[in-house]
Amino acid sequence: MPIDPKIALGAELPSGEFTWTPSEVQLYHLGLGAGARWTDPAELRYVDDRDPQVLPTFATVAPTFHETEPPKVQFPGIDIDLANVVHGHQEIEVHRPIPAAGKATITRRITELWDKGSAAVVVQEHTITGSDGAPLWTARSSIFAKGEGGFGGERGPSTKAELPDRAPDFDVTTATLPQQALLYRMCGDRNPLHSDPEFARAAGFPAPILHGLCTYGIVCKTATDTVLDSDASRVTGFRARFAGVLYPGETIRTRIWRTDAELIISATVADRADAPVLADVILRFT
Repeated sequence: MPIDPKIALGAELPSGEFTWTPSEVQLYHLGLGAGARWTDPAELRYVDDRDPQVLPTFATVAPTFHETEPPKVQFPGIDIDLANVVHGHQEIEVHRPIPAAGKATITRRITELWDKGSAAVVVQEHTITGSDGAPLWTARSSIFAKGEGGFGGERGPSTKAELPDRAPDFDVTTATLPQQALLYRMCGDRNPLHSDPEFARAAGFPAPILHGLCTYGIVCKTATDTVLDSDASRVTGFRARFAGVLYPGETIRTRIWRTDAELIISATVADRADAPVLADVILRFT
């Protein structure tokens, strides 16, 4: 079915409730590689049994943590084959630190629809409200759907973040595990692109790739540990555009430029001549 912008744009998607516990928080952090420094008190805050601190990027998995089926790209006016879809960008704005356990309500809607000619970009906004009625976080994300453009829409704006013309304040490398995607998928993202070699080849990749949201979380954690003394409560927002692929077992190079209220970040694949993996990365903090 081609995209019907008259139906899709502004469409309200199903809302619902979800809960999480310290166990889900711990598993998410382990899926990002937390615990590598297993005797470091700051590192162990991510995996505390009773009250682990919560990286804001946990927001990307919290509502769907217990999903066991591959996601479907079926919305009002939109029906797209999962094999033709890649993540475009992700942004999280936290209104207060995410607690280690909680219950919340999610409301979702399609806020933007861009026609890139050979592809379409679909933007969603998720608003999460705690059981006390106060907002917890807002998530915005886009998907890039190959072969779904040409429906007569606008191309959309550019959100490019320029890197400072100076050496970075921090330059950090983070290794990933060969089994990183198989571990991270336990957080509810069962897209076979990250686990099934045949599916990955059919999608144009030589092997399963690491989840973009796993790379997203790893880079947020790296910046938090490097610049903010491993204090996740200081992060108020994190956004990035998915600019390339990372294969499990490769090493992420994270270059960080610090300003008064935000970190400007570049994330590349150290093993492949600094091929881009995340771009236009901004971390906001207090």
